[in-house]
Amino acid sequence: MSDRAVWTFFYGSYLNPAVLAEVDLRPQVWETARLGGFELVISPRANLRPASGCVAFGIVAQVTHAELDRLYAHAEDVLGQVYLPEAVLVSTFDHRSLPALCYVCTDMAPAPAEADYVDRILEPCRQYGFPEWYLKHIASFRPS
Repeated sequence: MSDRAVWTFFYGSYLNPAVLAEVDLRPQVWETARLGGFELVISPRANLRPASGCVAFGIVAQVTHAELDRLYAHAEDVLGQVYLPEAVLVSTFDHRSLPALCYVCTDMAPAPAEADYVDRILEPCRQYGFPEWYLKHIASFRPS
């Protein structure tokens, strides 16, 4: 069962292919997507919080449960955060709806983000063509 691929929505540093490659995760099937009803926050790590009228952008990718276990063990070991899966419905940029898993940290202690961490998120967001207002939102988490 661990080799079954499921759609998973990535919205923080895990939408960066170089970061995923650090844990040998290279999704072959993925596309850009948005998740309504959530807002991206980076404090100190990327996270989503429910927010009516908001949207978070990212990628939705087909990955196996074994890959997800490895990836989120990495999040706990390296980033110091525990992210748990939630079921969501994302919209792809070609207007399809897909059920997906989305990992959220429910007990992150707020702290300032590091500039290089914000940049690991911001650069792929530019490459994916996310809206300018969203890029500014991400950049707003960079320490002054």
